Amino acid sequence: MTADGSSGVAATGTYAVAALVERFGGACGGDLRRRVAGFAPLESATVEQLAFVTAARYRGAVAASAASAVLVTAQDAGLLADEAHRLWVCDDPYLHFARIAQFFDANAHPDEPSGIAASAIVAAGARIDASATVGPQAVIGAHASIGARVRIGSGTQVGAGSTVGEATRLHAGVVVYAGCTIGARCIVHSGAVIGADGFGFAKDGPCWVKIPQVGGVVIGNDVEIGANTTIDRGALGDTRIGDGVKLDNQIQVGHNVQVGEDTIMAAFVGIAGSAIIGRRCQIGGAARIMGHVTIADDVVISTQTFVSRSIGKPGQYTGYYPMAEHAAFEKSAAVLRRLDGLRERVRRLESAMRVAGDATADRPPDPTVPERPA
Repeated sequence: MTADGSSGVAATGTYAVAALVERFGGACGGDLRRRVAGFAPLESATVEQLAFVTAARYRGAVAASAASAVLVTAQDAGLLADEAHRLWVCDDPYLHFARIAQFFDANAHPDEPSGIAASAIVAAGARIDASATVGPQAVIGAHASIGARVRIGSGTQVGAGSTVGEATRLHAGVVVYAGCTIGARCIVHSGAVIGADGFGFAKDGPCWVKIPQVGGVVIGNDVEIGANTTIDRGALGDTRIGDGVKLDNQIQVGHNVQVGEDTIMAAFVGIAGSAIIGRRCQIGGAARIMGHVTIADDVVISTQTFVSRSIGKPGQYTGYYPMAEHAAFEKSAAVLRRLDGLRERVRRLESAMRVAGDATADRPPDPTVPERPA
């Protein structure tokens, strides 16, 4: 509620700035009765939109913006005194933006009515909470369990014996194989495949013999899995994704991989089987992680880095062959950039040494210098 006792929400879907400040914190200047309907970039925001500034280089764009209010840090606000009437000062503008944007999005897209679409297929023994939504042509396998307020998109398949926790959303076209567990409040985007067989084969002469993958996949709470990402089931034990993990699109997680809580990965990361990744790690796009390695908590892997051995302490790691600590890799990269010049210097030095050696060989012996014994 705002100071005048109202909710601050208009029928048009706009919100009083006062209501938002009260809900999310911080302090905003100017007339707090003005109304906003969402976010936009600084350069295109209108008088009914919010914007945010996260870096000093964008300060100049604030004055030119029509945004109703701009999220800034106290430090940046001190440098934008002329705009004080619309600065919303907070500790972390980007985090504030994320939370307010979630609020706008949730109100713009209310939950679909609960129920099971007529074209959905529900096998015998499946348990679906009355508050859940199952979309058209979705398939729920035998003895699967679908929790409260779960939303399952059209064409999605949940295999026999799998469990989907409360308030989780599986978008259209997701495939969850049999015997997998997904926790509460997760988001799984279209095309993701959870629980496909891991890549396990034994060599028999020139042929390969498949190793049955009889483990499962266990995904914690508050996990987001991007479009077309695949998480393979374990060969014997389970592949495990910890609470709060965020996976981008088109990531490959091999069998029996363990990913610690609150780790985040960008697109095209590939993780081979039985790798163990710690908590709160950040893994850049297209990084490659070998099987059976262990990565400590709080490790940052730079984009396209190849992790060929275990990492035992926190820090940023960068490189290809071989990987090294980030600072060491940067020093090596600086040397590589100067390699052509260094090569030319070495050639000139070698040439000068040959000339000096030839001159010495042609010079008559000095009688004052005793000869070395044979």
